[in-house]
Amino acid sequence: MSLLLAVVSAWVLVPLAPFAVRVCGRHAGWPLAAGMLFPLLVLVSLRATAGDVSEAVPWIPALDVAVRLRMDGLAFLFVLLILVIGAVVLVYSSSYLRSPRSPGFYLLMTAFAAAMLTLVLADDLLLLYVAWELTTLCSYLLILRSGPHAGAAATRTLLVTVAGGLCLLGAVVLIAVRTGTLHLSEALSDPAWSTDPGFATAAAVLVAVAAMTKSAQFPFHSWLPDAMVAPAPVSAYLHAAAMVKAGIYLLMLFSAAASNASIWPIGLIAVGLFTAALGAVLATTRSDLKSLLAYSTVSQLGLLVAVIGVGTSTALLAASIHVVAHALFKSSLFMAVGLVEKRTGTRNVHELSGLWRVLRWDSLMIVLAAASMAGIIPLLGFVSKELIFESLLHSPWGTGVGWLLAVLATAATVFTVAYCARLVLPTLPGPAMDGVKPWGYAAAMSGTVSITALAGLILGLGVGVLDPVVVPAAADSAGAPAGDVGHLALWHGLNIPLVLSILAILGGLSVAVALGRRDASRGAREEWRSPVTGVGVVQGIHDGIITFGRRVGDLTRHDSTAGQLAVPLVIIGAASLATPLLWRGFGDHSSSTMYDAILLVVMVCGTLAVVRARTRLGGLIASGVVGFAVVLSYFVLGASDVALTQLLVEVLTVVVMVLVLRRMSWRFPKENARRRAAAAVAAVFAGAAATAAALVFTGHRDLSEIGAYMLAEAEELTGGTNVVNVILVDFRALDTFGELVVLAIGAISVAALLDARPLVDRPTPAPASRALADPFGNADYLRILGRVLVPVLIAVSALALLRGHTQPGGGFIAALLAACAVVLSYLSAPTDDVPRIQRPYLAIAGLGMIVAGVTGFLGLADGSFLRALHADVLGYHFTTALVFDLGVYFAVLGVVLAAINRLGSSTPDDGTGRPPGGARTQSTRAKRGERSERAIRTLEGGDGR
Repeated sequence: MSLLLAVVSAWVLVPLAPFAVRVCGRHAGWPLAAGMLFPLLVLVSLRATAGDVSEAVPWIPALDVAVRLRMDGLAFLFVLLILVIGAVVLVYSSSYLRSPRSPGFYLLMTAFAAAMLTLVLADDLLLLYVAWELTTLCSYLLILRSGPHAGAAATRTLLVTVAGGLCLLGAVVLIAVRTGTLHLSEALSDPAWSTDPGFATAAAVLVAVAAMTKSAQFPFHSWLPDAMVAPAPVSAYLHAAAMVKAGIYLLMLFSAAASNASIWPIGLIAVGLFTAALGAVLATTRSDLKSLLAYSTVSQLGLLVAVIGVGTSTALLAASIHVVAHALFKSSLFMAVGLVEKRTGTRNVHELSGLWRVLRWDSLMIVLAAASMAGIIPLLGFVSKELIFESLLHSPWGTGVGWLLAVLATAATVFTVAYCARLVLPTLPGPAMDGVKPWGYAAAMSGTVSITALAGLILGLGVGVLDPVVVPAAADSAGAPAGDVGHLALWHGLNIPLVLSILAILGGLSVAVALGRRDASRGAREEWRSPVTGVGVVQGIHDGIITFGRRVGDLTRHDSTAGQLAVPLVIIGAASLATPLLWRGFGDHSSSTMYDAILLVVMVCGTLAVVRARTRLGGLIASGVVGFAVVLSYFVLGASDVALTQLLVEVLTVVVMVLVLRRMSWRFPKENARRRAAAAVAAVFAGAAATAAALVFTGHRDLSEIGAYMLAEAEELTGGTNVVNVILVDFRALDTFGELVVLAIGAISVAALLDARPLVDRPTPAPASRALADPFGNADYLRILGRVLVPVLIAVSALALLRGHTQPGGGFIAALLAACAVVLSYLSAPTDDVPRIQRPYLAIAGLGMIVAGVTGFLGLADGSFLRALHADVLGYHFTTALVFDLGVYFAVLGVVLAAINRLGSSTPDDGTGRPPGGARTQSTRAKRGERSERAIRTLEGGDGR
């Protein structure tokens, strides 16, 4: 379980990050970087001893969901980048950050590293997608926390990358359905990729689009320069060395399988080369060093995408070594720009000069990193660029196509050299700048820049040492033996790739000199801006979506319940027009009895009473008649569990509705004849539709196969005889767990909604009788009754919970019974200051989710999440399904408590069930004073009773 240990240890750093910040302040990057080395050592030792390795932990076997991990050569290459560059950037951050407390930054950086590690080790399609989206979320939050000005950029970045995530989700679903497995290795080796061109094309397009959004390829390239509002450590790690490489990893992972689709190489090469040229040209127009590096990253990623599209072993070897080279020189340059900005106060090319005189060592490191990016011998970037040219020249489509691709790549590389020269030539020479902070101010920053820059030089000179890492990665990506890939070397003699490199260098220097002369002659200080920008397009799409959503919302953005119901009623009615096409005659309704007819008459009478009601309370009572008739019909049909649930829901609904109605006018507002006629037509239309659907779809089939299975096997498999409860907490526990999440969100929504728009009590005239005005005397009956019924309801609630697995009951019904006890306590109290209902309802609802989730993890001991465990304890058959049902109990109770607390109290609270201290104290004192005065009047005989 070494792979799992490495992944878990990376995730453990996430909650430890805030504690590290509390102890070490902004220097928390040092211990966190050391912690990141632990999973690195585990994985390196595992690779050295076992080679390719796979592990799997079953999660939900019935759905083929498992935590599957695999580390082959390709995954190991990216593991090294993620953990090594991540540790270096964390050390850099300890010097870059000036704030003594940055828990959010370190938490998100470690979470991103863990998510990336999970992504590259994932051998399960679902796990791959979850990790992919986690990297998107971390990136968004890291950009967002950069300051108030970063909100728009973070939103645009999220919009683009989430769109790519949806494409990946589509690919995951398509591949899982077509291949019949979520196991990534098996899915990629499925013969459907070669035998089903339609599937291969669709999957390849979805994967390519997902990868291109992550790797900032045209037309999705704008988010990367837009994300440069983030601090230098974020740009160095996420937007240069790691996150953008997630798309490259995905393309290399699917390369062998997706290359069966003819659109794969065409699309990757065309988009990649165009993006490489576009990014390089735009980089030469930037005067902000960070923006320049952002567009250069777009360009370099374009070259990687294009060479992956070629798909040969040599091409994928070039992609593998360029991934390493790019991670080193680009992280070094981003960190160097952050260092320069910290020490000089600017990163504008036109404002920087003489850096060589004041930042000698750092200037040398910048030159090394820029030279590697330009492909100058003997740096690692030279090796990768030569291999890229060679792989394009020897493409599998013939010499003519190979030369065309190589020439296009050379043209893009000309501008690569130009922006590298623009990075160095205007900033390093010239007179020294004033006000430069001393070296000690950024010693750790300088050290980390040196590590990555010197690594490019050392690995370039001894590039052969990377063979054990890069060659297996290329072989796994190409689906070829490692012996067919070749080996790395710094010098291949005088050949065509070398000539192309020399031409690119000479051409790039010429362009750089020409740009420098233009700037000098024109005194250029402003960056060139295109009239149409990617950022503008994305922002336009964002604004259009918001505008469209607002206009759709305007259709129901009013307080008229009838108007809001009209839309779904019309849709339902329109759908009912198709029911005659499905008509198969009347089904078997021979089981109907006289009781059904009587209850139907009661429901019709109740419905007519609702229609004719002139007061809101009268309408509520009449609707209760309909609800209780439905309850009786369930009892007649023998559905006791459903009937009990419906009965309790009806009772609690009446109470909640009364709490709402007391803040509204007693009578319904007068409506004109046209409005009433429209409402009548809509109601009849919807009723007719529901009736038609009921006649068409009921009484025409026997018990389903799954239903028969549950009835026959419930007791043997679960030990329970109450099939309804068994379905909820055993067979479909995952569905129930999702419903618990919905309930908890409902409790939070009630609190948030009432916080946003507090309720106002409706002024009511004083009652004619003083007996009705006295809340103490008015509640005597309920208070005396409550002393007996509340303990009974609590006891029955506990009994219903314990017996739910074998007899009618369960967590849902038990929670509703407990809620009835709470409601009775509330109604029998003379004021809304009732200690028995003042409970932390949000915490109770959350506790229900936690209990249910922990119970689900216990099921892993038997091989599946949420599988119930059984044991006999002192003659009692115990099952963890009972504990899961307890989670249901808490979640339901929390929602009801939220409604009673927030709707029944005139004083807001903070979600703990109690009003703020001052408000509560003042309210309590006033009420106690009123009680004392009434007691005195009673003793004096002046209470009027």
